[in-house]
Amino acid sequence: QGLKTGSIYFPGGKATYQGEEVNMKMVEPLLFNYSNENNWRENIDTVMEWFTVNNLDFIALYFGEPDSTGHKYGPESTQRKAMVSQVDRTVGYLRKRIAESGLESTLNLVITSDHGMDTVIKTNEIHLRTVENFTFSDIQFELLDYGPNGLLVPKEGKLEHVYTVLKNAHPKLHVYKKEEFPKRFHYANNSRITPLLMYSDPGYVIHGRYKVQFNTGEHGFDNEDMNMKTIFRAVGPAFKQGLVVEPFESVHVYALLCELLGIVPEPHDGSLHVTQPML
Repeated sequence: QGLKTGSIYFPGGKATYQGEEVNMKMVEPLLFNYSNENNWRENIDTVMEWFTVNNLDFIALYFGEPDSTGHKYGPESTQRKAMVSQVDRTVGYLRKRIAESGLESTLNLVITSDHGMDTVIKTNEIHLRTVENFTFSDIQFELLDYGPNGLLVPKEGKLEHVYTVLKNAHPKLHVYKKEEFPKRFHYANNSRITPLLMYSDPGYVIHGRYKVQFNTGEHGFDNEDMNMKTIFRAVGPAFKQGLVVEPFESVHVYALLCELLGIVPEPHDGSLHVTQPML
């Protein structure tokens, strides 16, 4: 809609949508160290240059921490707590550079994330290969070993059998037919979703054929779990100062950003009504 945009390491930043892409971007290489604090500050300096010299209207700036450290060492580890401190210092540096660049009166800063983190429980694990009367020879397609979620397409005539043997296989495992999946997840009503879905309780990951998941911390659990909650902080001329609001779902952030930028949003599932009191 005529605005100039930028992206630094933001997931999807190199994508093209309806023939358009961001005006300026930095894309990280395949193997990349997300934890380098000097690199973070250099990226912030680049953001300030893009705003002040290149006159961009919106920039998405991404930091891959403390996610990576949380996965490796666990959310309660000293390593992750140190990384949270590094993130905090970086936010301070970002605020400082905004002020030095003369942008405090015109720039709205929104800080958020996509999930929290739980410590993985290594006892009484969920391992589908060991479930009595279950065999992967009954499965046509599987999407497993991605944390606490799983998708299965049983072979023709095997759906009821697979469902029956898995639904009570483990007290921390929840297995559903697609049409019975809890509506509050807003997930199963799509042609791409498989006939059987499963998720595990917080802390438990789902192992498929073999144990290939070794993270100490994980996410993707039930979004009602407090440890899955993320943060939202905003400061700038459009926002009230010192306001504390009730928790809200991240799906509403998009409408807020469109309002700040003065553009018409694409069809979405959020509502500006939820975040309007902040403005």
